[in-house]
Amino acid sequence: MMNRNLLLMLPGLMTILVAGAVGARSPEQGRMIYEARCAVCHGNQGRGDGPEAPFLSPRPASLISAGTSAKSDADLLTVITNGKPRTAMPAWKDSLTEEQRRDVLAYIRTLVRFGPKPLTPAPPQEQH
Repeated sequence: MMNRNLLLMLPGLMTILVAGAVGARSPEQGRMIYEARCAVCHGNQGRGDGPEAPFLSPRPASLISAGTSAKSDADLLTVITNGKPRTAMPAWKDSLTEEQRRDVLAYIRTLVRFGPKPLTPAPPQEQH
C-alpha cells in the first residue's frame, strides 16, 4: 500500500523538483518573454533558426542541443544575464528582472523533450 501511494505522489514530486531547479519560476511567463525577445534569433522551438539567425555570425545557439541541455541552470542564467561576448547574445540584466530571467530559463527547459526512440521500425500496416 505504501509503495502504491509513493508511486501516485511521484509525478507531483517530480514537478516540485524541476520547479525547484530553476527557482520555482513560471514557464508560461517565460514563454511570453521568450517569444517577444528571444525567438527572433533562437527560433520558436529554440533550434537557433529564428528569422534573424541567417544574418548573425556566429549563429544563435540551439537551445535544444545536447550541449545546451547539459549545461547547469547557473551556467544558462549567466548567459541570459550577461550575454555572450563576440556574439549577438545580449545581456538581459538591465532589461529583465532576475525573476523574468528565471522564467525564461524555466521555459527553455521545457523545449527539450526526451523520449525513447524505437530500436526497430514499426511493422508495416496490413491493409484489409
